[in-house]
Amino acid sequence: MAIFNWQDDYSVDIKEIDDQHKELVAMINDLYGAMVKRRPQEVLGEILNQLSNYCAVHFAAEEALMQAHAYPYYQEHKAIHDKVSAKVHALQNGFKAGKTSLTIEISMFLKDWLDKHILGTDQKYAAFLRAKGVK
Repeated sequence: MAIFNWQDDYSVDIKEIDDQHKELVAMINDLYGAMVKRRPQEVLGEILNQLSNYCAVHFAAEEALMQAHAYPYYQEHKAIHDKVSAKVHALQNGFKAGKTSLTIEISMFLKDWLDKHILGTDQKYAAFLRAKGVK
């Protein structure tokens, strides 16, 4: 069951980043599907851990590309990544401590954030990188 469907509009035309974005979409869909199917908390926690870890990998890859090509808005973009990372870690820690429940609203937050991030800030750095020949 999908909450987030990949569309061509999401492509930044940089294969590595598009592949990572597609993986994040799949993980958000996995988390949503597990919630809808009322899978055990251990399953939800594992998917959340995978999502959190993969966000770190993805953000590091984007940031490395931006730094390598002297993207002028690197610090602003990194600050957005840091804020989302902190929110995901807080969610993960709250879940582990039994203080936070994973809800459909959380899946919607993740989906909406990724949707807006790819279509907004990621398209800006992608245009800059493509102009420098990055594919």
